[in-house]
Amino acid sequence: MPPLTKTSPISRRTLLRGLGGSAALGASAGCGVPAAYVAPGDRAATDRSASEPRLTWANWPLYIDTDDEHPSRRPTLAAFEKRSGISVDYIEEINDNDEFFGKISPSLMNHQPTDRDLIVISDWMCGRFVRLGWVQEMDRSRRPNVTAHLDPLLRSPAFDPGRKYTVPWQSGITGIAYNRRRLGREIRHVSDLWADDLKGRVTLLSGLDEAFALLMLGDGVDVTDWRADDFHRMCDRVERQVARGQIRRFTGNDYIKDLSGGDVLACQAYSGDVIQLQADDPDIEFVVPGEGAELWAESLMIPNLAGHKANAERLIDHYYRPEVAAEPAAWVAYVCPVPAARDVLASSGDEETAALAEHPLIFPDDAMRRRLAIARDIAAGERTEFAKRWNGIVGV
Repeated sequence: MPPLTKTSPISRRTLLRGLGGSAALGASAGCGVPAAYVAPGDRAATDRSASEPRLTWANWPLYIDTDDEHPSRRPTLAAFEKRSGISVDYIEEINDNDEFFGKISPSLMNHQPTDRDLIVISDWMCGRFVRLGWVQEMDRSRRPNVTAHLDPLLRSPAFDPGRKYTVPWQSGITGIAYNRRRLGREIRHVSDLWADDLKGRVTLLSGLDEAFALLMLGDGVDVTDWRADDFHRMCDRVERQVARGQIRRFTGNDYIKDLSGGDVLACQAYSGDVIQLQADDPDIEFVVPGEGAELWAESLMIPNLAGHKANAERLIDHYYRPEVAAEPAAWVAYVCPVPAARDVLASSGDEETAALAEHPLIFPDDAMRRRLAIARDIAAGERTEFAKRWNGIVGV
């Protein structure tokens, strides 16, 4: 498994537009349109896995290990096909959560198959699918490696207690990135973003679902159980900073360009992006603030009426073998949801690959883990009100 280098592919998060729930289809379905809900008894199709050893997997671009000499070859996927005899049609078609929601929601709400057996989307969007009854409960007996190796921090999010419907594909942290050399001091708290020497040199993420948790943590809120008052208090604070010119702008993933170019000195950022930036500029730091940071995941789900459910479950469990999980971890540079993969990387004969086992943004140490929290997602009945408030601040 090759180490990350300056020539490694950019993080797939750089492809996102950061809509954060503002798309019309996402908002309407997120509010739980009654006709869209699918009852448990209507979610399964006849499983053709035994007679058809194949499956279709929809994922994001640049989100799996690839072969240096043959970029279209994905070693861990090839290993699964060889081991299981199941062929996988791997489609890199997901570029935005809301866009993909709009693409497959007509089929799901009309009780029609999506022609996909496995999909990967962000957990805040997974919550909508789970509430709408658009994904199938997985058979735990077919995923023993998930049971054994899934990171305890990710085992029971509020939208899917016990991970019955979702399994993390990769995880990550939303924290603060800053240029230590240009700023000339350290940043250790969310409140440090509001210091006078950063006026006009700070950016925040524009997406509601991506931005709110870190900012609430800065206010001392328990983001696992926040309330509407917490949200509006956070918005009040951000509005004040906008009014005084502290915030340069709200961004999607283009904060990367602002930070590396020096127009911005500090910003909300994703951990995996910063690993990539540090390859070219070691003065860029990523901080999990003293108040904490958000731990998020993008998860695998089996949509309703998938025709190869058992095959999909076997594939999911394949990626929870520590020796398999280590390879995507080395390539995509986000938080690995399989902590046992750390020992696999550490035992590598390649010095740079072995060093990844000690990288705190791939395998957070105990001190960092204590400051990470999975935020309660925005419920269906809250989304319209909160999106209107947030988008008014952002200028969407």
